[in-house]
Amino acid sequence: MTRDSKTQADSFANALRKLEQLRHFKGAPANFWNGLLEAMTQISGARTGVALRKPASANGTWHRVAAWPPAQPPDAGTKTFALALEELADSALAESYAVRSLSTDCAIGVRFGSDSGPENWVGAFYLPGCSQTESKAATTLLRLMQDTPAVCIMHSSVHQLQLKLSQFSSVMDLMALLNAQSHFMAVTMTLSNELAARHKCDRVSLGWLEHEYVRLQAISHTERFEKKMEAVKALEQTMEESLDQDELIVWPPPEVDTRITTDHARYADAQKVKFLCSVPLRLAGQAVGVLTCERNTEAFPEEEQRLLTLCAETAVRRLSELKRTDRWFGARMALAAREQLAKAVGLEHTWAKVVAFLVAVGLAVLFFGKMNYRVEAPFILRTDDLAILSAPFEGYIDEVPAQIGDPVKAGDVLLKLDTRDLLLQEAAAAADLDRFTREADKARATNALAEMRIAQAQAEQSRVRLELIRYRLTQASLKARFAGVVVEGDLKKRIGAPVKQGDALFKVARTDRMYVECNVKENDIHEVHGDVAGEFAFASQPRLRFPMQLERIEPVAQVKEKDNIFIVRCQFKGAPENWWRPGMSGVAKINVGQRTFFWIIAHRTIDFLRMYFWW
Repeated sequence: MTRDSKTQADSFANALRKLEQLRHFKGAPANFWNGLLEAMTQISGARTGVALRKPASANGTWHRVAAWPPAQPPDAGTKTFALALEELADSALAESYAVRSLSTDCAIGVRFGSDSGPENWVGAFYLPGCSQTESKAATTLLRLMQDTPAVCIMHSSVHQLQLKLSQFSSVMDLMALLNAQSHFMAVTMTLSNELAARHKCDRVSLGWLEHEYVRLQAISHTERFEKKMEAVKALEQTMEESLDQDELIVWPPPEVDTRITTDHARYADAQKVKFLCSVPLRLAGQAVGVLTCERNTEAFPEEEQRLLTLCAETAVRRLSELKRTDRWFGARMALAAREQLAKAVGLEHTWAKVVAFLVAVGLAVLFFGKMNYRVEAPFILRTDDLAILSAPFEGYIDEVPAQIGDPVKAGDVLLKLDTRDLLLQEAAAAADLDRFTREADKARATNALAEMRIAQAQAEQSRVRLELIRYRLTQASLKARFAGVVVEGDLKKRIGAPVKQGDALFKVARTDRMYVECNVKENDIHEVHGDVAGEFAFASQPRLRFPMQLERIEPVAQVKEKDNIFIVRCQFKGAPENWWRPGMSGVAKINVGQRTFFWIIAHRTIDFLRMYFWW
């Protein structure tokens, strides 16, 4: 290999390496186009390369963006190439690439990217003394490189997405740590320590707005600090500078910056801090706190400022919630009441106005306001119709279709007794009846009257026994006499067990004639009189209430649990629900008329005092 060939090979290899680097380029656009034109001219063997740009509008014109080499003395060939640039660029834009012959020279144009963007880009290259074979080879090489800008943009977009994804993941990890804490101070320390560690800060401080002033809440890696220290006061003043302007402030400030940074400069000079960054915490568009980061290693770039802002905006709601709730119950209620009432009655003397107003309204309502007073009493759902089903004969339980709580209709089978023995007895009795009937017929035929009378008597006896057995077969299935619900008779576990005649097996209560039996205490019974109504609710369904009407009051008191009570019978309105069962209990409230709130609250106490002091 000759020296010239080796030099060309090295130049070609360098151009390929440069082209690969340009695919991941992150610098200024001008440097990118210069580097791309240099690599493409070296690889294709061109003398000159030009990058042109034109807006996508119909009347746009081509503009030179970059050229390689940057400074080249013009000659006749380059001048001809310059005159043909626009025509070449238009053809390349339409066809993706274009080749033009300039006498013995050649001009090649390739389109960068697609023609659907806001701007059109074309590269034009001048190859002097180029044969047709060389122009085809150069065109192929240039077309292989025309996607380099698109690849660079794609890599840049992927890098930005990866960066944003990394930031989002970092913020989510931070929020997971914050959400794991249930106290305000624990969250503030976690936030300060995590930001200090992740951003390599010497110190991260959190301030919160309290009574129109910023108060320091936490300092990273510092459990306790004296709030009256000069350094703490200076830091709070620095935070207020950011909160008052509702702007992110960095120190040293950028060259063109209209934000006020006086307190930041004073604090940085006093504490020997090189770089500061204060980020306001905004909730519902209002600044409620400030995060201040300090470090001496490097300044806070814009990307890091955006990440700190994102962390602040994500964490502020959790901080605000715990600031309100991480206190005793009375303080939370007082804060909520003050915030709501301050809007209505103003900020000055809020509590005095509220207390006076509430006292006046309360006394007026207490003595003059009335409500419907209701006597409360426990109740039991009862029914007077109860059927007891007993065993009709001795036998064994064969099948139990019903159990306690099942609703039944008239004629429904509740239990079946084993009838196999009865069926055998029926067959034997039928056989005996047939045999004695034949004997009687035979005796009649032979005129043996005595034997005939005996056979007839035996046949009648067999017939009666057969009827008895068949009657018992019809009684082997116990059926409900009326529609109701089974209240006693858990016989599912006694299948095959013997029963005696007369044993009580089931109790069925009638559900269409149920009523409410209330137990009203003696000191309330005088309030219950006349045609009054009320409501009752079952203990099993307290959210459901049903209307009832007073029917009668039993005249004699009864003693239950050391209290005198009167039985008050009430009838519910409408049809009973399907799930109602006799014996169910709950609470009933009987309406007895309008009473003042003061009487409702104090009448029992007044009655006790009257009895005690015998007024």
